[in-house]
Amino acid sequence: MSLRRASIDRISGGLFDVLVVGGGINGAVSAAALAGRGASVALVDRGDFGGFTSQESSNLVWGGFKYLEHYELPLVLGLCRSRNRLMKAYPDNVREISFLAALDRSAPYRPWFAGLGARAYWAIGLFGTRRPHVFDAAEVKAEEPAIDTATVRGGIQYQDAYLVDNDSRFVFSFVRSAIEAGAAAANYVELVGAERLGDRWECRLRDTDTGEELSTSARVLVNAAGPFVDGLNTSWGLTTEHRIVHSKGIHLVVPRLTTHRHDRVLAFFDDTRRLFYVIPMGRRSVIGTTDTRVDTPLTHVTDEDRDFLLGQLNARLDLPRQLTRDDVIAERSGVRPLVVRRGSGDQADADWTSLSRRHEIERDDAHAVVTVFGGKLTDCLNVGEEVADDVEALGIPLEKDLRNWYGEPARATRAEFFRQARLMHLDALRTRPETEPLSDRLWRRYGRRAFELLEAIRADPGMGEDVMGSADYLRAELHTAAEHEMVVTLDDFMRRRSKIDLVVPDRDIVGSPGLREVAEILFGADADRRLSDYLDSKTTTAPVDNP
Repeated sequence: MSLRRASIDRISGGLFDVLVVGGGINGAVSAAALAGRGASVALVDRGDFGGFTSQESSNLVWGGFKYLEHYELPLVLGLCRSRNRLMKAYPDNVREISFLAALDRSAPYRPWFAGLGARAYWAIGLFGTRRPHVFDAAEVKAEEPAIDTATVRGGIQYQDAYLVDNDSRFVFSFVRSAIEAGAAAANYVELVGAERLGDRWECRLRDTDTGEELSTSARVLVNAAGPFVDGLNTSWGLTTEHRIVHSKGIHLVVPRLTTHRHDRVLAFFDDTRRLFYVIPMGRRSVIGTTDTRVDTPLTHVTDEDRDFLLGQLNARLDLPRQLTRDDVIAERSGVRPLVVRRGSGDQADADWTSLSRRHEIERDDAHAVVTVFGGKLTDCLNVGEEVADDVEALGIPLEKDLRNWYGEPARATRAEFFRQARLMHLDALRTRPETEPLSDRLWRRYGRRAFELLEAIRADPGMGEDVMGSADYLRAELHTAAEHEMVVTLDDFMRRRSKIDLVVPDRDIVGSPGLREVAEILFGADADRRLSDYLDSKTTTAPVDNP
């Protein structure tokens, strides 16, 4: 029986302390925090875990340097502390990275003043990163030759952090933590309706993959539906103090642009004096983001979006040739769910670009509902802890928070894995100089389960072979995904459990002889259907949104 099937069977007809609705970062971290403190938890999402807003992030874990412009010091302090906690808890997944901001005539600040801000940011972050620096134009060019410094006055370098793998995989790590602590979690399970009867919620659910209908009960509901929280609360008859407005942001993935030997984020002010970035992603660069007010969470990248970002980038980098739409390997488009108070419509419109990514959590005692508004990946641990506090205030007894519901395995466990990997010469299986060592990659992605991969490769050397060439995914990893990672569609694996769809051009994916084997390992007898669905999505000309 698959992990997902077992979870659905547990959810069906069950009674839980808490039902978490929404499997993005807010829902996943809430489920992990609650299950880790002894609550009985069910987690459902009508799509895949991390499959909507949480898969469209910049992959940055940052304290919000730009929020200093609006003097949001408490927000920056909280985000920096959360960033520092994540770097400490996930040293192989969340790593410190330099931001090099080139300040030209379109920038609103001179380098010396931006340098003061960078030092203040470093101090607010409790000196948890390396110290910042101020550069003149010549030093900016020496640090990163790809920058066109013809109009650059100078620059600053400060530190934040980033996710080495993709955002959705990080979200799934919290889902796994919740499951390991006893939670039942199922993707592609939609909440059709919920009614408060006595001391519990009676909920109707539907498996969107098979059409199966089921029901479950919970004493408390956690609404972690991201940009859809308002509609869900309305369907339950709730009135809240806050609401969500939507800001569309896009990223374009292109071939690697930077020439520096170390990973580094480049930052520029665009012609509207808004920051945009060039973010490393292995052999690729991610450029973005935009900030467009939209009325719906369902978005896609337009030609106007593409041309704007490419134009801004071409004007600021010294490239052998200018980037065009043909250089775009993949695209991301999502909405930031921004929090405003109800009745503040005019103010929200007037101060649109100044709205921050703060979160608000509301507790409705009469209905036993906790709602998470807004937030960002950096703040996820704070969200989990605050949701747990509110659930406890609603009468669900929780164990003391030992903070063991998040983080990578202990150092001794890590050391033992690398010892075994060294003894079996795991890294010798890869000879290409541009790829990271297999031992690093497997430990970061799988933690304790990486031992199972070593065992599989020992038993069958074929398990250590790449299935899709440049995708850099071992056959053993596919078997692990099939068994442990609740993959329902091929897109779940290609886009979220891995980042293959983000870094490999579609033509190479579709033409790969290993793609069918990927589908066969993941889906067995159902491989043909799943592969056909995936290929159909690749040939669809209109943008496809996943609500």
